[in-house]
Amino acid sequence: MSGVTYCQLRGLLKTEIQVEVAATAADKAERPTLVASGPDGYAHLTSSRLLARNTLWNLFGNAAPMLVAAICIPLLIKGLGTDRFGALTLVWALIGYATLFDFGLGRALTQLVATKLGSGEDYEVPTLVWTSLLLLLLLGLLGAVVVLVLTPWLVNHALHVPGALGRETLYSMYLLAISIPVVISTAALRGLLEAHQRFGLTNALRIPMGIFAYAGPLLVLPFSKSLFPVVAVLVAGRIIAWAAHLLLCLKVMPALRHRIVWQRAAVSPLLRFGGWMTVSNIVSPLMVTLDRFVIGSLLSVGAVAYYATPYEVVTKFWIIPGSLLGVMFPAFSTSFVQDRNRTALLYGRTVKYLLLTLFPLILLVVAFAHDGLQLWLGAEFAQHGARVLQWLAVGMFINCLAWAPLAVVQGVGRPDLTAKLHMIELPAYLVALFWLTKMYGIEGAATAWTARVAIDALVLFGLAKRFLLVRRSTHIQTLLLVAGAVGTFVVAALPNSWEMKGLLLILMLLAFVLVAWFLVLSPEERRLAQEIS
Repeated sequence: MSGVTYCQLRGLLKTEIQVEVAATAADKAERPTLVASGPDGYAHLTSSRLLARNTLWNLFGNAAPMLVAAICIPLLIKGLGTDRFGALTLVWALIGYATLFDFGLGRALTQLVATKLGSGEDYEVPTLVWTSLLLLLLLGLLGAVVVLVLTPWLVNHALHVPGALGRETLYSMYLLAISIPVVISTAALRGLLEAHQRFGLTNALRIPMGIFAYAGPLLVLPFSKSLFPVVAVLVAGRIIAWAAHLLLCLKVMPALRHRIVWQRAAVSPLLRFGGWMTVSNIVSPLMVTLDRFVIGSLLSVGAVAYYATPYEVVTKFWIIPGSLLGVMFPAFSTSFVQDRNRTALLYGRTVKYLLLTLFPLILLVVAFAHDGLQLWLGAEFAQHGARVLQWLAVGMFINCLAWAPLAVVQGVGRPDLTAKLHMIELPAYLVALFWLTKMYGIEGAATAWTARVAIDALVLFGLAKRFLLVRRSTHIQTLLLVAGAVGTFVVAALPNSWEMKGLLLILMLLAFVLVAWFLVLSPEERRLAQEIS
């Protein structure tokens, strides 16, 4: 390791070990008297080392089930048949959408608990947790009743389930409805662990849960091809996961064992935060999926395929900001009540690392969009979908960066601002989407999506600057870097020959390294990089 003496290395390791031991001791300390430990007692929850480690945990936790799904799905299609597998995908989708019945309370609990820990009011956390869990139980029961009532209509009319599968699909949906209280309360328990930055524990459960969602049905196939036992196995897995989350929460916060309590005063902030989160959770998916329906109605189903496939490719990049901001959201909440300068520092680093990670990946997608689609799906698909892929890739770059200010605004307790922004965006986006799709086809739809996320990002960056009092020069520098990156993508999309693409990419990546080193990285970060090398 160049530039580091043995004594320096030993001293550095000694310091790091002392910090880690102190953080671990503070994190594991039990306070049976429920006396606030003070904000400094949770200062380690925003340490760079902890946040970096938790981000890696999230990346692995999100990627592992995807790899298992790629292996299991062909086997499930072969074993269950196309119709039963189609019904199983609906079950997976309903399990995901069941979280809407929590009305954002899982996210609200994470934010409120992180804020309490940051302000040294951890004695209020047990009451907050039990109130939210009891509230989620009531909402879960309401959701179960709604699904139970709607199930016969869904199975017999809306979903066009084949007659031979009608009965088993009906019973499977009933079983799924009963599990809704378990599914949504698990999100709240996970939120408590995330507020304590225990992402190692949450991913230790998320990974087997994600794997079991695909591998569990395979265990049933040797004994039955019916959908009902498959769903029963999935529901049993969810119940076991709920119990495991509860046990870990009791271990991380032993004060939860003392008594189950309902506090009416805690309901209002939970519902207020969660209600605005629910608005965003409903409106945002609409803006994500409406383009396909508009394309299908104005153009054709074939055009939907040419558009949706590139879209599915670029949305895989969401795993990067999703893994990072899942960790940073509670860190923003905790640090905001402790030291806003620390929040601004974490926010700046988040934007910086997202930009440095995503730029070379998006650049390759834009440059080789046509060649990649042609190699993967053929010349006709590349002809129709290459330009769409390029537009969407640029929009995805901007959208991924916007996750950082979004997490800041929500993390400091203002989800109402993001919800109002989404409600304003929706009608304007629909008008632009209809007009551009009608005028320019699927490329127009991709342009409308990219324009929407660009405007969304500008507003969110402005809101984050307002809350964190980011210096004007820093804000302008960030916007110029993003604009420069987008301009680079436009240039990369122009050449057709491999020789010109190769030369341009070499020059662009060289310029990227120089800009990143001298303009983006701080002197401390450059020094650390030199020591590591």
